Amino acid sequence: MPELTAREAAIEASGWGNKVYFWQPRNACLWVYALIVGYGLWNAFGIVNGEVRVYGPALAASTVIFVVYGSLFWWFTTRIDRYSRQPLSLIVAAFVWGGFGATWTIALSGNTALIGLYAKLVDQNFALSWGAGLSAPFFEELGKGAGVLLLMFIAPRVIRTAYDGFIIGAFAGLGFEILEDIFYALNSAPEQFGSHQLVTSLNTVVLRLLTGFSAHILYTAIFGAGLVYLVGTVAQPRRVGRGLTLMVTAMLLHGLWDSVTALAGGDGKVILPLLAVITLLAFAAVITVFNLTVGTERATMRAVMTPEMESGVLTPDELDALSGGWRQRRAYRRAGHGRHGRRLRHHRLEAAHDLADQIAASAGRETDRVRFARAELARLNALT
Repeated sequence: MPELTAREAAIEASGWGNKVYFWQPRNACLWVYALIVGYGLWNAFGIVNGEVRVYGPALAASTVIFVVYGSLFWWFTTRIDRYSRQPLSLIVAAFVWGGFGATWTIALSGNTALIGLYAKLVDQNFALSWGAGLSAPFFEELGKGAGVLLLMFIAPRVIRTAYDGFIIGAFAGLGFEILEDIFYALNSAPEQFGSHQLVTSLNTVVLRLLTGFSAHILYTAIFGAGLVYLVGTVAQPRRVGRGLTLMVTAMLLHGLWDSVTALAGGDGKVILPLLAVITLLAFAAVITVFNLTVGTERATMRAVMTPEMESGVLTPDELDALSGGWRQRRAYRRAGHGRHGRRLRHHRLEAAHDLADQIAASAGRETDRVRFARAELARLNALT
């Protein structure tokens, strides 16, 4: 059948269902990843170990808050990865790289060194005003992007599309965001000689919570998509111009955010409107990149599940909802009769996605897992 041939081709091209094997002793990328993350862990342990005895309450409070905060972002990012979902091990590897490799190994050393050079080459005022905006976009975005690049060559059978780079980059950015925020909270604890460490650290926590939603996770999602376009894969032809544009866009947004005080000339009345404009630009950019990259994933989902529609397992409306965007999913759920009907339709979509995952994992072959997932759909259909 042509539909089955198209399904197999889509699974092969996308890498959907392929497993990640991290133990690759002959792969230099694995050792680079391990060494940089390992050094970052050691560096982080040294800094925290020296502070925890004095500022333990501030560290504990900020860590708990940011873990909850990070969990919400984790949930949201996994929710938008609705098509050929990334393996959990790869997502964790991206998060760990962002949290320890990019943060404590690359950005911390690089930013400090470059800001010091600005102070020597220009003057101290320039370094204080513009140092963060002219150092962080380079070392932080390139540092997080380096993790996406390493993972591309550690798991080339899985990271195949620009959308894969978008998702992996988002998790690398999330790891960076959480660990950086905890570090900022810990750094603020010694203010007023540490006499009000919880108050000062929680003030920093609140500020980072209010501004973090438009920061690293967005920048690195854009950067990761651009990196896949730049490098190219078996499923994604190289688009050098598009790739460089996206990577530069991420760095430019980051630089604008970190330079907002300097751009506003220190005027508090200008800072807030400027922050709002930069935030809107960041959201507009990430939504544009999402729509630019997600089309391939939707086409893959449709190719994988079209044979199920042809055999009557799915209805055309369900296939449209499964391979479409949030509007199609919402319209499908709302077509159910009453709250119970809408809930059943929601469960059918989730079951259909589970079936798609099992079909991809089996490379399109009939297995016990595929048959079980299909039987679950039939059971829900009977309830409907």
